[in-house]
Order: sequence, then structure tokens, then C-alpha cells
Amino acid sequence: MSVFLTVSLNKSAATAYPAYAVARACKRLGRVVGCLMFAAERKSAERIFREAQEKFNTALPPLMPLTSVEDFFIQGAADDFIDEIYARYKLLADCDTVVVEGLTPSNKRPFLFAKNREIAKELNAQVILVIDASEHEPEDVVLHLKTGANEFADVGVAGFVLVRDQADADIFVKKIRELMGENAIPCLGTMPNDKDGDWNSLFADALRDCVDKAETSRVSPAAFRSNMMEQAIAANKRIVLPEGAEPRTVAAAVICQNKGIARCVLLADKKEVQQVAKQMNLTLPESLEIINPAEIAQNYVAPLVEMRKAKGMTEEKAREALTDSVFVGTMMMALNEVDGLVSGAVHTTANTIRPALQVIKTAPDASLVSSVFFMLMPDQVLVYGDCAVNPKPTAAELADIAIQSADSAKAFGIEPRVAMISYSTGNSGTGEDVEKVIEATKLAREKRPDLLIGGPLQYDAASVPSVGKQKAPNSPVAGQATVFIFPDLNTGNCTYKAVQRSANVLSVGPMLQGLNKPVNDLSRGALVGDIVYTIALTAIQAEQFKNRPVQGSKGVQAA
Repeated sequence: MSVFLTVSLNKSAATAYPAYAVARACKRLGRVVGCLMFAAERKSAERIFREAQEKFNTALPPLMPLTSVEDFFIQGAADDFIDEIYARYKLLADCDTVVVEGLTPSNKRPFLFAKNREIAKELNAQVILVIDASEHEPEDVVLHLKTGANEFADVGVAGFVLVRDQADADIFVKKIRELMGENAIPCLGTMPNDKDGDWNSLFADALRDCVDKAETSRVSPAAFRSNMMEQAIAANKRIVLPEGAEPRTVAAAVICQNKGIARCVLLADKKEVQQVAKQMNLTLPESLEIINPAEIAQNYVAPLVEMRKAKGMTEEKAREALTDSVFVGTMMMALNEVDGLVSGAVHTTANTIRPALQVIKTAPDASLVSSVFFMLMPDQVLVYGDCAVNPKPTAAELADIAIQSADSAKAFGIEPRVAMISYSTGNSGTGEDVEKVIEATKLAREKRPDLLIGGPLQYDAASVPSVGKQKAPNSPVAGQATVFIFPDLNTGNCTYKAVQRSANVLSVGPMLQGLNKPVNDLSRGALVGDIVYTIALTAIQAEQFKNRPVQGSKGVQAA
């Protein structure tokens, strides 16, 4: 799908007319076109919206009043605004070209211009700059265009539309081209400033190259969040939460239950949960299951003894193990009473993983358990591994972590381009640590020749196109990596937390890889939203694991 966002460079250039004109030009190219528009404080917006519906013969997403847009930012809910935009955009999924009317700043709302950049990134849109040149000289217009192009350089500017009296528009555009020289921004067309003139002067041919441009495989944070929630709701899984009376966990369970993200089971004394809910001013849904683990632990004594008898498990040891709510929840999953488990808000990673290794075990094709974080960067979602489980992986283990992480990325809609991270790029450095990454890269490629894997790469060589081109010109992933594999836990954990906190990035995870059934760990600093996302991830994993063989596992088991 091709997406265009019309952005006004001055307050007098409203973007509704240009957005409609661009959409009409795209339709003349034979495209199935949809529009996403806002309701400005003028009646003309509604008229243009009705005309667009008739012209494109489709049910367009409803107009969003600018007062509603303003409310999102007043309430500090910028992410909710982006999610709302993305939800409306998804209503146009049957179109192959979507034109989005950008937000036009005003004296009341000067902040709106900056929000266009976020919209463009989330929708993978090419920007079309709109400038009203009715009272400007060519030199002024060139200055505005250069400023706009710089603002949206990392997004991509398709061209500009000039609003001006048609009598001298062509001459005016020619002067602009001469002034800009080799770096001239393409003019996609001119429009009359009376709004009632000939809109067909927008050049369909000038748009053709932009429309035919291959769409990016980048997954935006809004797309990731939206798709994840939709998949979790569709999966309809039962997820057990052993830390059932922990306040953040209770709040997350209420959200998941109310939104249908998962059917949550809180393991805790019901009175404790009710007290926590009262303190947090939460209403517990009637459908939310609350089970006291002490009252059901006896049910799992005999099964646990049977599962672990080769390791010397006795009834006495089993009863002792089952005083731990995480172990109770793990046994519920082992006996297929629940589909997944989320813990770690107050327990350590070891406390969460150890019971799973003992009774759930690793998948038949897994040599180890590892983890990934989904890092929701400002303009795309990246995968970081392993940042939570393996302290000092060998080259062979690092190769397996890379493969597991690539498969996880693909499972969640992210095209895996795997960078094996090191302090050295290519053969620029030497030493034991570099040699390990070189060997891991070789092993991973041999095991999975279908994957794009590059290494060793420094982080900037893996993530910045210009640096990647300079330092590793022959690498298949340099400058465009989506999966980052760190050489050890020290590097991975420090990096993900530095990015998360310093760049104010949402990190979803850690999501564990390599187990027979989905068990996921939480950071003890997890927020309510983090827990909601992890529950959703676990539900999706449970659906993906549905047809995976779990008997006869030859993977690593805990003693």
C-alpha cells in the first residue's frame, strides 16, 4: 500500500483540498483510493469529506474533529492519539493507496505541525508538502520547502503542491526549480487559491513514481501494538498470573479481562485481591478468575512426583515445591489447564524459569532457553536478544539465540535482518570476544541459510544506513538490521535498559524462547502497560505453539 500525508507549510494552506486532489490524481492512475481526513473548524471540511466518499465509492473513516485531537494532548495521551489514527487507517485496508490529511497548525494549536512527523512514521507515509504562495516570492517558497524537507528527511518527501493563482503558476514553479537547482523537490502540481478552480492541474504522472514505490517492510509501533492486541483477542487464551495479589498485576488483569485480551487467572487469596482492587479504585470483572494456590496445590502433588521421579522427587519435596505459586501455575500449564504463564513482577527470572524447565521442558528443536525484547522505537519495532537469560553464551549458543530471535521476529510480523553485535565491525578488531561473534555468525548462517545474518557489526554499523554502508558495504543487514543479537547478557541488558530509559522507549518483554509452552518473565520494574503487553504476547505464543509437539522433548532440562 502507498500512503501519502499532506502537510501544510503555512497556516493559510489548509490540507483538506490538497489531500482530496492528490487522492483524485491517484484514482486517475487506476488506484483504489481511500482518504483519512480531519474536521477543521469550517463547513468546507464536511463538504470535501462527502465528495470524497462519493468520488471513491467507499466508506471512509469518520472525520476526527480537531477538538478531539487537542483533547488527546491535553490529557497527555499522545500514544492513544497515534493508536486512534492507526485504527482509522486500518479501516482502509482494502485500498492500495491512502491519502491522509495532515494536521494544519493554527494560532490556537501551533503544536500540530510536529505531530505530522509522528503520523508519517507510524503509517509509513511519504510526505507531500503544501504551500500557499499567494503572497510569497519564489525565494520565500524555496526557504519554506527546504525547511519542510529537512523536517521530514527521515520520513521521505514525495514532492510539493503549490497553491497559487493559475495564471502564473507554471512560471512560478519554474523559478522555484531554478533556485533549488539539483536538489529541487518535485512539484506534484498546482492548485487555485479560490478552492473552486481546476483541481485537475495536479499532475498524475508526477505521482506515478511515488505511488509505484515499493512499500517498506518496517513495522511501526502503532502497527505492532494494534496487531498484537488483535491477535491476542482472537486467540482467547487462559493465562495464569502467579503473583495474583501484586497491585500492577491485578490492574493488568482487569484491563486484559475487560478488553478480551486474555482470560486471566490470578493465583492469590480472593480477599487480598479484593483489598488491592479497592485501594486502587478498580472494579474486578465477575469473569476474572481468582484461585487460592494453597487450596489447589494438593491436586498437583502426584503429577509432579510422576514427572520428576527420575530426579528423586518425593511427595514431601513436591508439597514443598508447591508452596510456591509460580510452581502451582506451572503445573496448571503442564496439565493443560491454562495456556500460558506470566510472572516476574516480584519474582526473579530464575524463579520464573526454573519450574518451567523442570516440568514444561524445552522444545524438541531447542538447545537452550533465551529471551527477546520488542523495542518500540519512535519509527519502528526492533528485536533485542538475549537481554535476560544467558550470561555468557558460547558461539554455538549465540547462533541458536540468533535463530530463535529471528523466528520470533517473523512470528510477530517483523522481517528478520539479524545483526550479530560486537565492539568490532568485520575484521577491524581482534580478540576472543570478536572471534566468538565471527564463529556464531558462521554457525547461524550454516544452520539457517534462509535468514539474512550479518556480523560482527558494531551497533551503529548495524542500525545507521550511512555508517553501515561505510563500515560494512557488503553486509546483507548493515544499516538496516531489525534483530540485534548481543554477545553476552552484560551487553544486552545494559543496552536495552539504556535505550528504554534514555530514549523513553517502550520495551515489551522479555519474551522467553525455546520452551515447550509459553512462560514469560517480567522486569521487576514493569509498569501496568508492560504487563498487559506481556500477557498479550503470551496469548499469541500459546496460539502459535498449538501444533508444536511437546512430548519426547530432547531439550535442556533443569536439575
